[in-house]
Amino acid sequence: MTIISKLLQLTLISTLLISCSSKDWKKASRESAHIATPAKDQKDDIFQIYYARAFSWRGYFGTHPWVAWKLKEDTEYTVAQVTSWNIRSQGTAINMEKQIPDRKWYDNEPTLLFEKTGDEARAIVREVKNLIKEYPFKKNYVLWPGPNSNTFVSYLIRNIKDIDTELPANAIGKDYLGPNTFWGESQSNTGYQVSLFGLLGATAATNEGVEVNLLGLNFGIDFWKPALKLPFLGRLGFSEAVKK
Repeated sequence: MTIISKLLQLTLISTLLISCSSKDWKKASRESAHIATPAKDQKDDIFQIYYARAFSWRGYFGTHPWVAWKLKEDTEYTVAQVTSWNIRSQGTAINMEKQIPDRKWYDNEPTLLFEKTGDEARAIVREVKNLIKEYPFKKNYVLWPGPNSNTFVSYLIRNIKDIDTELPANAIGKDYLGPNTFWGESQSNTGYQVSLFGLLGATAATNEGVEVNLLGLNFGIDFWKPALKLPFLGRLGFSEAVKK
């Protein structure tokens, strides 16, 4: 146990040291990570979910996710995400625009969590567009415990049956269900969850395994794709990410 404990400590320290940028946001990289197929070469419908460590000190604690898609008749990808500054500039937390889908999140490398192509992707995009209109927290952004960017993408995942994935354990805000909702299906719709304002709760599901949420920090075990789920680190074990 002592060796395991030390390995976990070293992993935590090394992860935290490299997990976030110390640059001014204006100087941080927003270049493509070269994960997505360039728009001019992507001939089929495609839908993707990405996440990266949050910018600056926030990256020590959590992640920022977004969704991206391109229909075959489009010339560019569309990216949809939630940010606090979008409320100030546009009156809504949701930002949806044509841009590079796999851009670094201010120096932090993105991870491709989910991808569908073809008719399945087109159907998902149709549902995403409708859910964006119905998203209940458009006017709200709270870094902790939510609603925030993780709440938004979790909302999409929960409400689209064809998205069979989950945000990582360090996606603070993913468990925020709202001020008046305290239980429901898990993100993957393969089990159930109870959550008190995203601060205290538990999940038991086939895909997610067992999770306990304490003050927005998640601890759990994934049995389907064996892994420990830990705050700060996310997963230790088999990854949920798509291999490209």
